[in-house]
Amino acid sequence: MRRRVPGAEHGRVTEIIAGLSMSPLELLALLGALALVVARWLPPAARPRVTIAAGAVLVPSAAALGVTGLRWQLLPVLAGAACASPFAFVPLLRPVLRHTLRRRTGTGRPAWRARWWLALPGSAACVGLIAAGPVAAWAFPVPVFPEPSGGFAVGTRVLQWTDPLRPETFTADPDDRRTVVVQLWYPARRSPAGAQRAQYLGRTEAEARTVSEALARGVGLPGFLVDGVPRARSRAVFDAPVESTGGRFPVVLFSPGSGGVRTQNTAWAEELASHGYVVAALDHPYDSAAVVLADGRTITTETASSGDPDKDVELAAGWTAVRAADLGFVLTRLDGLDRGESADPLTGRLDTGRVAVTGHSMGGAAALQAARQDRRFGAVIDLDGYPHGPASPALGQPTLVLTQAVTPGTDPRYLPRLTEALESGTATSYRLTIPGAAHLTFMDGPLYLPPVPSIVGSLGRTGSPRVVAAATLAFLDAVLRAKPGDLAGVLSAYGELSVHRPDGR
Repeated sequence: MRRRVPGAEHGRVTEIIAGLSMSPLELLALLGALALVVARWLPPAARPRVTIAAGAVLVPSAAALGVTGLRWQLLPVLAGAACASPFAFVPLLRPVLRHTLRRRTGTGRPAWRARWWLALPGSAACVGLIAAGPVAAWAFPVPVFPEPSGGFAVGTRVLQWTDPLRPETFTADPDDRRTVVVQLWYPARRSPAGAQRAQYLGRTEAEARTVSEALARGVGLPGFLVDGVPRARSRAVFDAPVESTGGRFPVVLFSPGSGGVRTQNTAWAEELASHGYVVAALDHPYDSAAVVLADGRTITTETASSGDPDKDVELAAGWTAVRAADLGFVLTRLDGLDRGESADPLTGRLDTGRVAVTGHSMGGAAALQAARQDRRFGAVIDLDGYPHGPASPALGQPTLVLTQAVTPGTDPRYLPRLTEALESGTATSYRLTIPGAAHLTFMDGPLYLPPVPSIVGSLGRTGSPRVVAAATLAFLDAVLRAKPGDLAGVLSAYGELSVHRPDGR
């Protein structure tokens, strides 16, 4: 007997259809609105039936959307329908009006009917309003996460740890200690059909909205433009049981970009987890856009550039150092978790002898610094991050840097600084320039931002996370799992590759 999941029907009618950027309810409302406009131009015999059918579709759909949550993208659709409604429904009353006029004036012709050449501009305006809805939904969609390609289902959970040895340098309280929030994605058992998938950007929709609004403020966007983002659900299941096969899983730590959040690379993390890795992504309080703590407090970012280039270099180096320390602390806690210092489903399943440290933008710089300071990290991945902070000691771990196309004209400091870091290393390192990439290609941004190449690149909504994950998986498999093969040849398939060997070859 099939198990009925409460709320599953609700989920089906409100879940966004990939490619259309609208849910079934929204599509019904759109079709009903268009039918109202079209009805005015149909033969007289067909108009009443089409108008009634359009109203029967539009009104219940709009009412249901009002209950489940109306996106701003549907407002022009409803506005167009409202403008068209008088011209669609009033003619249905024409027999009654004609009878009334005949009794009162002796004539049955209603003088109010608009000529076609007067109605045409109004109909065109209504169609324009209605068409603006799907265009807006396409530009700012509810993100639809790609299905992970690996053999494991994916579970996720959130942990919070406080480092008793480190004071919180962003506050004046001498007793305040550094606290980080960590989200894990891990190989999990298959969940029952219809199991609720994890909320994107937070443990709850309320947390997701707090984070989404903070991210929008951080880039100067009105929060309503991305109000679909906190509605999204990823492919993972919260607190799903850990997969009982597959041995111990290599670990990948992740630091987000400046003002970024732990969930900003969810598609990438889920793809890695589906291939047998445990991904631990950090929120860095006072740096991440918004961090919601276990006690309900929300900590927003306090890092901001000064406008002075020299001062900003100094500030960025300091923030990077804090992040690098956070990464080392989290690895220590994960190692303790694996050894059973606290009862946890992942005890005995984390291979903390095979660990990579990764990050996007400033998080990439933090990953480089963490690897320099902590040899427990066996590999480094920098996702388009400028190397802030000291250039010594030399990197001793294999390193992969993924970048957009960078030239001296776009940033005269980036390539020399990055090349210096890679060439001085004592292990083979790789820089892969991905054609069509932009800075936000390396996170979830392409899934929900307008597909403008200068903002999110030109690889497509799901193409971006697929390419980034495929390249990083090839590197991780070769370095952490000693998978045989030509790593340079595999990476070259994704872009222009530069290999930096310690012997200078």
